[in-house]
Amino acid sequence: MILFLAGTGDARALAVRIREAGHPLLATVVTENAAKSLRGADLQVRVGRLTAEEMAALIREKRLYGVVDASHPFAEEASRNAMEAARTAGVPYVRYERPSWVYDDHSRLTVVDSYEAAAEEAARLKGVVMLTTGSKTLDVFAKRLLHEPGVQLVARMLPRKENMEKCAALGIEQKQIVAMQGPFGPELNWALYRHFGVDVVVTKESGKVGAVDEKVTTALEMGLHVILISRPRLDYGTVYAEPDKIIRHIQQWKGEENRDTTGVSTGHHTS
Repeated sequence: MILFLAGTGDARALAVRIREAGHPLLATVVTENAAKSLRGADLQVRVGRLTAEEMAALIREKRLYGVVDASHPFAEEASRNAMEAARTAGVPYVRYERPSWVYDDHSRLTVVDSYEAAAEEAARLKGVVMLTTGSKTLDVFAKRLLHEPGVQLVARMLPRKENMEKCAALGIEQKQIVAMQGPFGPELNWALYRHFGVDVVVTKESGKVGAVDEKVTTALEMGLHVILISRPRLDYGTVYAEPDKIIRHIQQWKGEENRDTTGVSTGHHTS
């Protein structure tokens, strides 16, 4: 059985294909909502965040023979923990990275490498700033922008109870919240930008699967400024963007269910 880090729609599709290729797996997700989607495909799921130590212990306990990391491109901590757990438990690790979105240079498009840098750029640009970066780093933007003169903050995020509670704790009012499940098409993006009078859109380079291209393209066509946060730069080792290549790669793991997970697996690197 393989340990599979999931949580996105394309990860679910990959998990199904891996199982159909003859590799049973245990998927791990953070939310119950993500778990429901996987259970609907008759996949075994574990819910909750795991430290590297907990993940390594799970690998040993379940005698898992490999780790497929198909977590979100911005789930940096989860990926670091998965790589460390695989090293500790002595099993191979492979990363599925959804393809990046290739964008053109534009005078109103600014690319930054951190949430803090994005908040600083938004403070410089002023106006109505719409965040489409989720709730995890909301405190970074709230701290920098909520009381910044000339800035009005609008936060777009998933309609979860804990997200609304976080907004309340940070002082983000209901009128500043758009709680909707994406991804959205150009028409809805346009309507939301127009309704709130948005001047600046802050988003993450989560790939076309995450609809970042539609958010950005619509905003630029409307003459808005866009702040795009680039992906974390991690040395994943073996990385593939195509599900077929992931499946071919893990075929070498077949039959290793009874391997000794107390040593260290060397593996190989493929870019």
